[in-house]
Amino acid sequence: MQLAFVIPNYNHTAAISETLANLAVFKRDCYLVDDGSNDETRYLLQQLAKQYHWVHLLHHPYNRGKGAAVITGLRAAYEDGFTHALQIDADGQHDLNDIPTFIDTAQQAPHAVISGQPQYDDSIPKGRLYGRYLTHFWVWVETLSLNIKDAMCGFRVYPLQATESLFLSQSLGERMDFDIEILVKLHWQGIEVKHIPTRVIYPEEGSSHFQAFRDNVRISALHTRLFFGMLKRLPSRLHKTTPINANKIKKSNSKHWSSVGERGSYWGIKLLALCYRYGGHWLCRAIMYPVILYFFITGKTARQASIDFLQQVKLAYPDNSKLPSTPGWLESLQHFFSFGHAALDRLDAWCDRIPPEKIDFPESDVLATHMAQGQGAVLLVSHLGNLELCRAISVTHRNAKVNVMVMTQHAENFNNILKQLNPSSALNLIQVTELGPSTSILLQEKIEAGELVVIAGDRTSLGSEGRVIYTPFMQKQAPFPSGPFVLAGLLDCPIYTMFCLKEHDRYHVHITPFNTKLKGPRKERTVRLQQAVNEYSQLLENHAKRQPLQWFNFYDFWRNDNQTQRRSSSKSQVNENRTSSK
Repeated sequence: MQLAFVIPNYNHTAAISETLANLAVFKRDCYLVDDGSNDETRYLLQQLAKQYHWVHLLHHPYNRGKGAAVITGLRAAYEDGFTHALQIDADGQHDLNDIPTFIDTAQQAPHAVISGQPQYDDSIPKGRLYGRYLTHFWVWVETLSLNIKDAMCGFRVYPLQATESLFLSQSLGERMDFDIEILVKLHWQGIEVKHIPTRVIYPEEGSSHFQAFRDNVRISALHTRLFFGMLKRLPSRLHKTTPINANKIKKSNSKHWSSVGERGSYWGIKLLALCYRYGGHWLCRAIMYPVILYFFITGKTARQASIDFLQQVKLAYPDNSKLPSTPGWLESLQHFFSFGHAALDRLDAWCDRIPPEKIDFPESDVLATHMAQGQGAVLLVSHLGNLELCRAISVTHRNAKVNVMVMTQHAENFNNILKQLNPSSALNLIQVTELGPSTSILLQEKIEAGELVVIAGDRTSLGSEGRVIYTPFMQKQAPFPSGPFVLAGLLDCPIYTMFCLKEHDRYHVHITPFNTKLKGPRKERTVRLQQAVNEYSQLLENHAKRQPLQWFNFYDFWRNDNQTQRRSSSKSQVNENRTSSK
């Protein structure tokens, strides 16, 4: 690897002498580009080039911009036979002590871009800091990945053959938009980006050529171009992700939905909540659409599950006007966007921003009369429509203490943020991995205290594999967990089903008493459970066929849990036999 330094300079005089003095120990060539500086700076650079024989001074007759200066330096280094170039700013912001780390990393990954990931102190202007976060988000959208952690840091090692190929094929921005554009487009070409944490400061005596209005407009225009560039590449990207290895399909299908890691982070959800709090719907939607698009493109399993579900609905109900004759990826994308809109509805409900006149709750007296007597109840819900909206309506309009059973941590991040938006809510999350005696005792106390217990009856848990009840759903046998219905019977209290669907910009809450009696002789429990699951499945199907795009189970709902349990048991038995033989 032959590496040189590249330093763009426009009227930076305070730090450049010290920067070059510190670089002398590395004994490497340096391409110092004077980007049309004033006379004072130009004379200083000429003196420094005479003082250091390894400095190659290049001139622009007028100021063309930081990007143009970097391009000039990179191309000059490439023409002189160098394979890599380390870009360094001339204003003293970068910690040159990290250069050995950059070089070592570049030697280990010679085809990658090695980029600094800034670690700022209090010297950074807050406006610049917040602006970087917005750029991070758009870069993730434009690359459909989280591989680029910072696209604005000008402290990075370039593989010069890749940059030269890019310069020959495309024109890039020549000013403050350059650092972002070149990194995104190199990523598009398949160049890996590695990041190294590095300290970045804003010296008190330093000067910045960042023009707040012009450069922000320029960067916004760049993100617009890159976004549409990403859309242009979208068909080929989807085409490449369509073929799936058969072994991967088998492996994916054998993995239970609740064992799959949560896609999204606490801070990502918190960012959405902050945008909602300070920017309202318009800012949340601006962020939501590209994020949903990213998950749609990269989430092959969820995308296929969405298409399978919509096609099964159309097969079961050919006259369904909500779907075309053959639902495909376009309807699946609408399905994903429907999930995003439901998330905003949850925030609206939690912040009391849904006016009562937009909520149709014809059976509200049923639950209100019951709770006025101080009795608790079980609400059997599902992941159809807006489960969180049901919770919020229960809290806001009935002043009830609501306990929600959470079988995994998948929803906990979102609910923690909701609690922060409305700390006075009476929602209590009860996270369990398996429905056992201790859970039953805890919930019995809640019921006796006159509280509501919310249980979703449509998802099996990882611990309930094999302990399911099969019943027809959309003309196919689907597994439903037996645990929620067993638990509801043990609590010995009134049971209701609750669904909330959005229709014509209004929210329709449906709450009905559960007809099947779950308490009775033990020998008849199997029959009672089958009847209960049949009733629940029929209610779920009736609502799902009306609003199929509000179905938010993005996994293979008809997956055979019993077969997976047998595969897992066989594998465990094989491992035990191997252990015994050893």
